[in-house]
Amino acid sequence: MAVHEKPESGRQSGIFRTKSVEQSIADTDEPDSKLRKDLTAWDLTVFGVAVVVGAGIFTLTARTAGNVAGPSVSLAFVLAAIACGLAALCYAEFASTVPVAGSAYTFSYATFGEFVAWIIGWDLILEFALAASVVAKGWSLYLGNVLGAEGSTVVSIGPVDMDWGSILLIAVLTVILVTGTKLSSRVSAVITGIKVGVVLLVIVVGAFYINKDNYSPYIPPSQPGSTGEGIHQSLFSFLTGAGGSTYGWYGLLAAASLVFFAFIGFDVVATTAEETKNPQKALPRGIIASLLIVTVLYVAVTLVLTGMVKYTDLAGENSTLATAFEYHGITWAQWVINLGALAGLTTVVMVMLLGQTRVLFAMSRDGLMPRQLAHTGRKGTPVRITVIVGVVSALLAGFFPMGTLEEMVNIGTLFAFVLVCLGVIVLRRTRPDLPRGFRVPLVPLVPILAVLACLWLMLNLSVETWIRFVVWMAIGVVVYFAYGHRHSMVGRRNRAEPGVEAKALGHLGGPEGPGGVGL
Repeated sequence: MAVHEKPESGRQSGIFRTKSVEQSIADTDEPDSKLRKDLTAWDLTVFGVAVVVGAGIFTLTARTAGNVAGPSVSLAFVLAAIACGLAALCYAEFASTVPVAGSAYTFSYATFGEFVAWIIGWDLILEFALAASVVAKGWSLYLGNVLGAEGSTVVSIGPVDMDWGSILLIAVLTVILVTGTKLSSRVSAVITGIKVGVVLLVIVVGAFYINKDNYSPYIPPSQPGSTGEGIHQSLFSFLTGAGGSTYGWYGLLAAASLVFFAFIGFDVVATTAEETKNPQKALPRGIIASLLIVTVLYVAVTLVLTGMVKYTDLAGENSTLATAFEYHGITWAQWVINLGALAGLTTVVMVMLLGQTRVLFAMSRDGLMPRQLAHTGRKGTPVRITVIVGVVSALLAGFFPMGTLEEMVNIGTLFAFVLVCLGVIVLRRTRPDLPRGFRVPLVPLVPILAVLACLWLMLNLSVETWIRFVVWMAIGVVVYFAYGHRHSMVGRRNRAEPGVEAKALGHLGGPEGPGGVGL
C-alpha cells in the first residue's frame, strides 16, 4: 500500500495525533527500511526463554527464600507469573493485531497518540539499554569466577577502570545481531539449550536430597524487617509510613513483587513482530509458551531448593543455589551454576540489545528519531542502529558503575506494561473492526487487573528510583519538542498535499521540503 494513499491516517492532531494500524503496517513495506521475515513461533519462544531465564534463577530464588518468604517463595513465583501472564495476554493481542516493530511504542502510537508513544519509546530506550549494560557487567563477574580470579576482567587504564569482559561480550553479540536475526535466533537457541540443561540438571540432582520437613512451616511466622530509610525506602512505605516485615503473608506478597522482575523480558518478543512469519499466530504462541516454560522452571527450582535445606540456612545476601548443594557436599555445583549463569546472561544481553534496536528502528522510521537510522540495507537488519546501540551499551558496561540503576529497568518495564494493558481496552473501543489473531478474554477485566498488579509493583520500588525515572522522562519531553514533534512523519503526512507527499516523504534521507526529513 503506497504511503500517499493515506490509509486511516489517524485521529486528532498535534501531540495527540495517532498513527493508524493500517499506516503502521503499510510502512513495513518501505524498501529502504524493510525488515526480513525469518522468525517462527519456535524462534520467538526461544527468545522469550532466553531473555527471562538468567542468573536470577541461581541467585534470586535463594535470597528471596532465605530473607523474605521462606518455602512459600514457590507460591510467590506463581503469583508473580499470574500478574505477568495478565500483561502477556495484552501483549499477545496487540502484537497479533499490529505486527510491527516497536512493541509498546507502536501500540501506544495507535491508541494514545504520538506524545504518549514518544514517552513510552523513550522509556523503553532506558529499559533495554540499561538492562543490557547491567547484565553484561554481571556476565563479566561470572567470567571472572570461571577464570579463577574474581574481578580479573577489570583492568586499570590510568585513573579509569575498564571492564573488558562486558565490552567483549557486547561486541561479539553486536556482530551477531548485525549479521541477521535468524542467526541471532540460532545462537540464542544453542546457548539457551545449555542453560536450560543446567537448570534441569540442578532440579533432577537436587530432588534426591529433598527433605519434606524443610517445607514446614510453608509460610513462616512474620518477623519485623526494614524497607530502608528516606529515598531508599519503597514509595508505598514512604507514602503510608508502613513498616516492613519479612516472612508471613506480607513477606509472601513482598516476595511476589521481588520475583516478578525475574520474568521481565518476555515483552522483548513483541519487538520482533515485523520479522515474524505469520505473526497473528506465532506471536501469541511465542509469548505465552515462553512464559509458561520459565514459570515451570522457576517453581521447580524453588521447590527443590527449599526442600534441600531449611530456609533459615539461606538467609543472607550471599546465598545462591550453590549454597544448598554445598550443604550436602556436592562441590561441583558451583562450577556448573557459574556455567549456567554465563550461558543465561549471554542470551539475556543479546535479546535486550535486539529489543533496543527494534524500538529505535520504529521511532526512526516514524521520524521521531533521525530517519537515516532506519536504513536496513540488503541484510534486512538495521545495521546503523545496531552498531550505535552496541557501542553505547559497551561504554556504559565497560566504564560506568551501574549499581542501583538496575531498578530503573524495572520501573521502565512496568510503565510499558500499564500502557499496553490500557491500550487493549482503548483499541477494542476505537477499532473493533480490526482483525485480531488473538483476543484477551474478559475485557476490560483482565487488562484492568494487569494494570493494578503492575501499579502495585511500581509502588514497591524505591523513591530514589522514582525520582530518577521522572528526571529521565523530563529529558525525554525536552527532546520530543526540540526534535521529534517537528520531524514526525505522521505530522508531515497530515500537513502534506496528497500530490507531493510521496515525493517528499517516500525515501529515507531523500530530498527534503520545508522542515524536511534529513538531519
